[in-house]
Amino acid sequence: MNPLKLLPQKGQSIWLDYIDRQLLTTGDLARLMADDDLRGVTSNPAIFEKAIRSDAGYRADLDALRGQGRLSPTEMLEQLVLPDIRAAADLLRGVYAATGGRDGYVSLEVPPALAHDTNATLTEARRLWQAVGRDNLMIKVPATQAGLPAISALIADGINVNVTLLFSRAMHARVAEAFLAGLEQRSVAGLPVDGIASVASFFVSRIDTEVDERLAMRLESAVGASEREAIRALMGKAAIANAKRVYRDWKRIFSGPRWQSLADRGASSQRLLWASTGVKNPAYRDVRYIEELIGPDTVNTVPPATLDAFRDHGLVRASLEEGLDEAATLLARLEGLGISLDEVTDLLLDAGVDLFVQAYDKLLARLPG
Repeated sequence: MNPLKLLPQKGQSIWLDYIDRQLLTTGDLARLMADDDLRGVTSNPAIFEKAIRSDAGYRADLDALRGQGRLSPTEMLEQLVLPDIRAAADLLRGVYAATGGRDGYVSLEVPPALAHDTNATLTEARRLWQAVGRDNLMIKVPATQAGLPAISALIADGINVNVTLLFSRAMHARVAEAFLAGLEQRSVAGLPVDGIASVASFFVSRIDTEVDERLAMRLESAVGASEREAIRALMGKAAIANAKRVYRDWKRIFSGPRWQSLADRGASSQRLLWASTGVKNPAYRDVRYIEELIGPDTVNTVPPATLDAFRDHGLVRASLEEGLDEAATLLARLEGLGISLDEVTDLLLDAGVDLFVQAYDKLLARLPG
């Protein structure tokens, strides 16, 4: 049996971390939904930049935009991508209905240059929510200091939020707090708390890439075979260990009396979504960030190549809560080597924002001037 279709039996939903015109117009998205039980779509500026650069389906629209000289680059971009977001949402509408609003979403990111501006993020998120006009939309907001109050305010507005660029356990706890605070604001205002969805997109492979680089540097100065072997044993392990610890935190946050009072009023928990799940190091198994992170009430958003690989040779087991003690020990060993995950995750957040800003700028540069 297709292993992708076994994942829901373990409580995990698979979303696709990609969108382009061809996916929608050829029936490919509909086929993935039918054949692989695909349940959602995520996008970001880098994905749209690649799509508009490589998908011939956008050429006619780009040519048409050349005749509309008064449009700003942002307005041109939205004329290209918002129809795709709406079309994906419409295709996923049946999943949204069948899962009671748990799945069936398409995600759209606020411009990444606003990542450190709460008010601008709120203004843009609310405008995009209205412009798309689909209740199975999620607005992506980065997990920055400025993003936290925006998350609470958007949830209080009843707007679905995908919190992106999340790397650290400490920030995940703050993101969950922002989500709970938004629901509580609605409740105090006498507004319903059901029908509001959120995911916390926790990035995985980039952590291994950064930690492995630091371990490789330590390897160069290691003394003796035993020390070298101990360092090698840590390579490629940090991201999964970190994710397992985050999931343990998530279970605690969404099981206590504070959460239960909201759940009793119909609220749905903010699920962890594993992102950046394409393997960067070819020495590692290409489906490891799916196979090792399977657990109840989670989502994994994967690029097309990883989806194809898992369909071909993925192995399904309830892996997410395996080896929790070993995960804690491994992370402690990294700290003992002077590799601070707090430092790593702070660096990755800043780099992630910068990467998406650059992708967004490249995207705008592709539009008619």
